[in-house]
Amino acid sequence: MKLCTVVGARPQFIKLWPLAGELDRRSLEHHVIHTGQHFDDNMSEVFFSELGMATPTVDLQLGGLSPAEGTGRMVTELGALFAKIRPDVLIVFGDTNSTLAAAVAASKTAVPVAHVEAGLRSFDRKMPEEVNRVLTDHVSELLFCPTSVAVNHLANEGITAGVFHVGDIMYDAALLAASMKAPENLLPDVITGGPFALATVHRAQSTASADALGEIIAYLEDHATKLPVLLPLHPRTSNAMKRYGLSFSPRIHVVEPMSYLRMAYATAKADLIITDSGGLQKEAYFHRTPCITLRPNTEWTETVTHGWNRLWKGPDFLERREITEYGTGDTASRVVDHLLTYLTDR
Repeated sequence: MKLCTVVGARPQFIKLWPLAGELDRRSLEHHVIHTGQHFDDNMSEVFFSELGMATPTVDLQLGGLSPAEGTGRMVTELGALFAKIRPDVLIVFGDTNSTLAAAVAASKTAVPVAHVEAGLRSFDRKMPEEVNRVLTDHVSELLFCPTSVAVNHLANEGITAGVFHVGDIMYDAALLAASMKAPENLLPDVITGGPFALATVHRAQSTASADALGEIIAYLEDHATKLPVLLPLHPRTSNAMKRYGLSFSPRIHVVEPMSYLRMAYATAKADLIITDSGGLQKEAYFHRTPCITLRPNTEWTETVTHGWNRLWKGPDFLERREITEYGTGDTASRVVDHLLTYLTDR
């Protein structure tokens, strides 16, 4: 049995980590293709080295292109690779352009697609990620959902075959991170052990205009009058700020992008998370840190209904309750079990 995964962006490297470990434990042949969507060392290479993952089999180095050109190039090059490697199943994660490109290329080369983190919906088609995840789900044969809500979303779209509620693989990663020896210099010197907020901003909608990004900056600046704000600055956001002539006050402590283990530690130590990221909303919950989401909607609705998250322009936090939907940290094992059953029964 020959398995292939395609990754390209920071969240996918994290999701790959527990799954790659499980595939290795079962001695399964596994090829990792990196599209190069995130090509900065701080957003890519550091994750493989810090988490002890094997170097990808292939790195397409397709970063720095426009979304349309990058996705098109990925489809072409991944299609050629799939024809050469001939995997029995392609595994993709989440909702990036790399995810969509890999799913399309696989569908054109008769490779079955397994989508980890299937069924999520924000119902906002202006989000590129929403389009990516919907299209990927509709060409996948195996759909691994993190929640029963995601299962219901797929059923409402007529997708019921090959759908499994397996829990959240990001919870596997959070538990793995907690079990590892903490790296040195976990937090920048500007954070001295007192209360602080951790913020991230990176989505296309957040950086699409000076008005959109300026509104987010003003929101962060307001919070910084009450609580120091630590902001690992994403390259996309940095470039957009330069383009629009925007800047932060000294109250916002801007640092380089942080590795996964450092981000996990910062998330656990923070008193508040402010983010437009999907994954960090859940990681905040894993560490029981309240979160404010810089978006008009979220695909992780249970974090809002259970009081751990709220939308920045929405109502205040609801009463907090535990979330059971994300499983017990055995999602990678359950995914591999279903993959093996599928391949054996073919």
